[in-house]
Amino acid sequence: MQSKRRVLVTGGAGFIASHVAEAYLAAGDAVWIVDDLSSGRRANLPAGAEFVEMDIRDPEIRNLFREVRFDLVNHHAAQIDVRVSVSHPAKDAGINLLGLLNITEAAVEVGTRRVVFVSSGGVVYGEPEQIPTPETAPKLPLSPYGVTKLGGEFYLNYYRQIRGMEYVALRYSNVFGPRQDPHGEAGVVAIFCNRLLAGDPLTVFGDGEQTRDYVYVKDVVAANMLASDAEMGDGQGLDARAFNVGTGVGTSVLELADTLERIAGVSPPRLHEPGRPGELRHSTLDAGLIRSRGWKPAFTLEAGLRETYEFIANQKAESGQ
Repeated sequence: MQSKRRVLVTGGAGFIASHVAEAYLAAGDAVWIVDDLSSGRRANLPAGAEFVEMDIRDPEIRNLFREVRFDLVNHHAAQIDVRVSVSHPAKDAGINLLGLLNITEAAVEVGTRRVVFVSSGGVVYGEPEQIPTPETAPKLPLSPYGVTKLGGEFYLNYYRQIRGMEYVALRYSNVFGPRQDPHGEAGVVAIFCNRLLAGDPLTVFGDGEQTRDYVYVKDVVAANMLASDAEMGDGQGLDARAFNVGTGVGTSVLELADTLERIAGVSPPRLHEPGRPGELRHSTLDAGLIRSRGWKPAFTLEAGLRETYEFIANQKAESGQ
């Protein structure tokens, strides 16, 4: 009988990583979660995981690795707000690069076999010429957050080439689903759901025709499970170790609002505000590479939005809001 893998999920009290941690537990793995709860919530922690409240930059991480000797690290912990990265680039780099290096040095020391690293397909390509955008597109990030995510891939490529540690980077599009923080990259879904449930109008910035590739969190979990075991071969360079994770379909803000209003069964008036400076116009990912490995989205946009809306509605009902 195969022994349990010892898996560390960083950021596991957060939106996406808590779902990923649940999937490892369901697969029979032994799971540890490291999270400083700066944005994650204890309520998201799955039963059965060992929780360690710690900043990923803390030198004590080394002792945790020495004690447990993790087989696999799934690294979700990060500063994810583009606006914070613009106003506080040093803070962004401290968490996203120095935190990653602290984890990676510890992993190399104890012989961890693989790191699954969460990158970002929404920012590392900048304003891409090719849409849907493949992994091989030029990397031209337009925010410090994008720079640190791309820098993380370069660091991991070094650790693979020189230190012999395997890694896979997952370049997410806009992930949405239950437990979503309204302040994250795809936070508009949670914001719209909350406003519709409160009977408030939806706010649309600009003309509302800007598009994003919305992918449901359960499909993202499936991509993480694939990346944890996928044979990556001997290809060289960042793009040989990376998978875009998206649907390949761009959805406009107006389409998103229409769909959620249909699910909610309401049609409130809409507020229109000026466009936000620096916002990407279009971002849609070509996920053909991970599809060739057998992954594909199992949820339509509407099905995922319906589950998300019902989750938020139930939460509000339970809390008496």
